[in-house]
Amino acid sequence: MSLSIRNQLAGTVTAIAAGEAMAAVKVRLEGGQDITAAITADAVKELGLATGSSVKALVKATEVALATGPVEGLSIRNRIVGTVVDVAAGPAMASVKVDVNGGGLTAAITADAVEALGLAAGSSVVALIKATEVSLQAA
Repeated sequence: MSLSIRNQLAGTVTAIAAGEAMAAVKVRLEGGQDITAAITADAVKELGLATGSSVKALVKATEVALATGPVEGLSIRNRIVGTVVDVAAGPAMASVKVDVNGGGLTAAITADAVEALGLAAGSSVVALIKATEVSLQAA
């Protein structure tokens, strides 16, 4: 299946905390970092997810925020450390490619943010992604 979503990170389900309507699914990415997806309990069943299941975590580039260091006092659980490998900036928007321990992650942010944060190849960043913005695809 072809998707327009740029961020497709392979991993393995490590835990599922299911409620009546929603579930928090923790995934260990191939590079060793963790990401949590908040999806419906029905989706967990329909995808046949269980601990040990292979999945792809899908995240739109527009849902990835970047910070240049640790962030405290924030409800966003997914904080993935990486290194900028490329910045393609236009007059308004920029595409920032980040290496996250062997995997790739792209953030679509404003060109002003790139400048204000001083982002360039080699910059250390933390990608911030709300769990509700992470979708899962069974592998």
